[in-house]
Amino acid sequence: MSLRVLAVDDSLTMREMLRITLTEAGFNVILAEDGVDALTQLPGLDPDLILTDLNMPRMDGFGLIDAVRKGDIYARVPILILTTESAATLKERARNAGATGWITKPFDEVSLVSTIRRVAAM
Repeated sequence: MSLRVLAVDDSLTMREMLRITLTEAGFNVILAEDGVDALTQLPGLDPDLILTDLNMPRMDGFGLIDAVRKGDIYARVPILILTTESAATLKERARNAGATGWITKPFDEVSLVSTIRRVAAM
């Protein structure tokens, strides 16, 4: 059974890079362009993990984390942040909001795939 990953990023280039990397690793990848798009797709999607950028229009990564964690169905789905940001205050805010982990862009493909497998298995 392949892991189902919802990847959320406003950059088309980044979404394509994630789609290619994660599909080649055997994951079932669903793409969303921001938090609003992700929440629209979430019902019935049953992701094993959500991978999200922080800085996006309409709804950023923090808004997405808050919305997912406040729900009943997907509140326990692991959420990894994938961002260019690296400030300790943002990492702490993400942890407090309910993020499971933090990966800095540009990502290393092998490391990203292994982190997703490890976190989704928790």
